[in-house]
This record gives sequence, C-alpha cells and structure tokens, in this order.
Amino acid sequence: MLSHLSVKNIVLIDELSLQFKTGLTVLTGETGAGKSILLDSLGLVLGARADFGLIRKGADRAVITATFELAYDHPVWAILDEAGITPTDELIIRRQLRADGKSSATINDEPVSLTLLRLCGDLLVEIQGQFEGRGLLDVSHHLTLLDRACLHDDVLAKVKDAYQGWRQAAKDVREAEKALAQAKEEEDWLRDAVNQLDLLSPEAGEESRLSDERALFTNLEKIAEALGIADDALNAEAGADMALGRALSALERVSDVAAGQLDAALDALSRAATELTEANSALNVAASSLDADPARLLEIDDRLHEIRNQARKHNCLPDDLPRLHETLSHRLAQLDDQSGGIGALKAKEREWRDYYEGCAKVLSERRAAIASQLDEAVMAELPPLKLENARFATLVAQKPEAEWSEHGWDQVRFEAAANPGQDLAPIDKVASGGELARFLLALKVVLARTEAAKTLIFDEVDSGVGGAVAAAVGERLARLGDVMQTLVITHSPQVAAKGAHHYKIAKSAQDETVISRTDVLTQHERAEEIARMLAGEHITAEARAAAVTLLGHDHI
Repeated sequence: MLSHLSVKNIVLIDELSLQFKTGLTVLTGETGAGKSILLDSLGLVLGARADFGLIRKGADRAVITATFELAYDHPVWAILDEAGITPTDELIIRRQLRADGKSSATINDEPVSLTLLRLCGDLLVEIQGQFEGRGLLDVSHHLTLLDRACLHDDVLAKVKDAYQGWRQAAKDVREAEKALAQAKEEEDWLRDAVNQLDLLSPEAGEESRLSDERALFTNLEKIAEALGIADDALNAEAGADMALGRALSALERVSDVAAGQLDAALDALSRAATELTEANSALNVAASSLDADPARLLEIDDRLHEIRNQARKHNCLPDDLPRLHETLSHRLAQLDDQSGGIGALKAKEREWRDYYEGCAKVLSERRAAIASQLDEAVMAELPPLKLENARFATLVAQKPEAEWSEHGWDQVRFEAAANPGQDLAPIDKVASGGELARFLLALKVVLARTEAAKTLIFDEVDSGVGGAVAAAVGERLARLGDVMQTLVITHSPQVAAKGAHHYKIAKSAQDETVISRTDVLTQHERAEEIARMLAGEHITAEARAAAVTLLGHDHI
C-alpha cells in the first residue's frame, strides 16, 4: 500500500508530507484548492510524462517521493529483481523535475528508466479516469482480469504447455521441410558425387601406396643397374662367393691341428657364407619382381589422377575420401527417407494442435461462463449508481489463428452502453466523467477480491450525483477499502462520510503567494468539513446536524 507521499515545489504546493493508512481515505476541499495537483504529482512519480510546467514558480526543481509497504510476493518485486534492484522492507520511488528541462527517477535510490517506472507504477497504483489507456481502461489487461476472476490457473497452465508443444512441433516441421528443400536443390549433385565415389571406392592410405609404387616404376632402370653390379660382385669369377669359399676350405684343412684356435673364424666364415647365399637369393627375387610393364604404370597414373581429382573437387585430402564417401551416401539415404520423416513430424504437429484446441476450448468456455456471472454482478451494481438504464457486457471472442497464443485464442473486452438505444462499445468510449468513473467503480467492486494488491484512486466518481446515489457510491468505495487501499477525491458529503480517514486540501496566501496545504482532520473537524460541503460557506445548525447523521455520530 501507499504509506507516504512527499511533494515539493509542485505548482501551489510548497512542501507537503502525507501519511496514508489502509481502508478508504477521502480527500475534500474547495474547487481550485489543489486536489488535481496532488493527483498530477502522484501521476509523475508513477511514470507519467514529465510536465515541467508543474514546477513551482521560482523553484529550480520539483521532487515527488512515494513510499510503499508491500508483501514479499508482490509482483513488482519480481520486475525490480530482474532490473537488479534488491527487494527491501519498503519501496521508495522518487521523481525529480528540473527547471532546465531534465528529469530523473530512482527506485530505492537506484536510477531507473521511465519505462520501468511506469511498469512498476501500474502494479502499485490505479488512478481511475485520470490516464487514458491505463487501469481498467487498458484493454490488454481485460483478459488477465477475467482470468483472475475465473480462478483456473490449472487450465491456463495446460493451454500454455499445449501451445508451446504445438509451436515446437510446427518448428520441427518447418526445419525438416527446409532441410528437404535444400537437399532437393543439391540432389543431382549429391547423386553424381556418390556415384563417382562408388566407382572409385577410395581406400585410406591408397594415394601414398600408389605414389610409392609409381616411384619404383620410374626408377626401374637405376634399380636394375644396381642389382647387376651387386650380382657381379657376388658371383663373378673373382667374386665374394668364390673368395669366401677358398678361405673357408683353407681353414678347414688345418682346423684339426689348430687345437680349436680357428673355430671362431670358421663359424664366422660359415655364417658369412650363409648370409651371402641369402643375399644372392634376395637379389634374384628382387630382379625377378621388377616388372616394367607400361600398362601397370598407366594404371597407377590413372588411379592417382582420379583420386586427386576427387579430393580437389570436394576440397579435402585424398585420405579423407573414404569418410566423405560414407557421409554423402548417408545424406543421400536420408534424402530418400526424408519425406516419410516429415509425414511423422506433421502428424505430431496435428496431435499437439488438436490438444491445444481442446484445452483452449475448455478455457474459452470457462471464460464465457465467468464473464456471464461478471456481467450479472456488475449490472446489479449499476442501478444504485444512477446507471439503471446502462448495460455492461464482457466480450469473449475468438481471435484469428495467427493471434492465438499461450493464453488461448480469446480476446476479452469490457463493453458498455450508458443510455438506452446505444450499442455496446468499449467502456471508455461510451461514457465520460462521472458516468465512466461509476462504471469503473462498479466493475472494480466486483473484481476487487481477485485482483493483485494495489492502491486505488478515484477522482470525481460522484460527479453529477447526490443524495442516495452519492451514498451508494460511498458505500461501494468503503467496500473497496475493506479489500484494498482506496483513495477518493470527492465533493460529495455522502461519500466523504464513508471514509475511514479524511484529509482536507485548502489554499491560503503566504508571503504574497498562494500555497496549497493538506490537513488530517479530527472527528470534530471532519464533521465541520462535511457540514461545509452540505451548506457551503455559511455553515448552519441544520448542516451540522446532517453531518452528524451522515457520520453516524451522536453529536459533533
């Protein structure tokens, strides 16, 4: 609730500090005393556009501060937490206007934007009839107000889940169709690429092996020459084989008389002879394997050319071709199967859509049922408010599919007709001044117990009425005050008498200027003020007696 309001240097107000309590607070005073200035000040601190003409003449700045006491779970704390402002025991909003045309705002001493200030202000205070498009006049809030009256959070949750599931399923279909279209565009290329790789059947490391084989072929002449030289060295008449044989024979002839001294030499020569035999055999195998077949060299060249050509075509290394072959083949297989996959995704989307429509239909039916009860309750409030010929209706209509959302498919709008013969129209278009205020009062009384806690302010709700009608207005304001903090600026003694707290706004001359002040009235002062409201400038005994009756006192 609003617990304190401080206003400094706003038009007629030099400096003002007001404490507010729960229940219904009435503010009275003569025309021009400064009641509208007080509302303008409150509007500024709640995010209204800066009007620098409100700065008191001669002052360099105007400052308005509003302090609120709020429950820990009030929705405004969640918004401020997102903005990096830590919740505390109090919420203090300060707005400053400077004579140089600059404006600033803070919440709990943290600088904030006008957008955030306005957002918080809408959750804290509702000034009926003062700001077009805010409060009950904001059509975008009508759906939320009706849903609160319905008390069907469980159905709202199901609709939200169904909508999100439907949207995700629809997104999956779009992405699959996009992928299929893209694949279709490259299908010819893909099939040709896979076909060429099928024919090539590349193997990992193949390019390196073929390169080595080709190098061998291109050096066959040199290799054959070297083999010939080696063979001559080993097997010619004076070759190593014959020399080794003579050495081994010579040592064997004297080995018996050498007493074992030649055994090591004989073993070494024997091993050498064996190794030489193996070397000869290897040379023969190498010589026989050398095939200078030109057809094989041409085959190697063609294979290397195709491998390297495919690697260039796909911008990869030759050794990557087998993995690329596998990847492209998989994509081609997916392309062939994708139409069936999209069909399954579309079926899933239809299931989610059907589920959403079923939930939205239940939600819409509940809204329509509660809307009918709401209309009946509001209509019951209108006759005592001198709106006996007026009509009120809550429009619940289905929106175009493109506008369906997680809140369902309904649009909700409060409509009214102030006079017989008028068609129902948006509530702010069919009445003005006091009529509109009384329409909003009736609606507020019906919705009050399901709305989030906030401070209500009514201005001129009693305009153009008196007697029993004014008493009915006051009685409904008092009922609102029992549910949420309510302030009313009034000229009606019947309304003023219903307040739990009474402030009087008056202006007076001071130092050749006019200032406005606000006083908290005692019981006696309150009776005098209501008597003034009844009788005018000259208060009579009859007016005082009537004031006593209105207040329910035995005496003044």
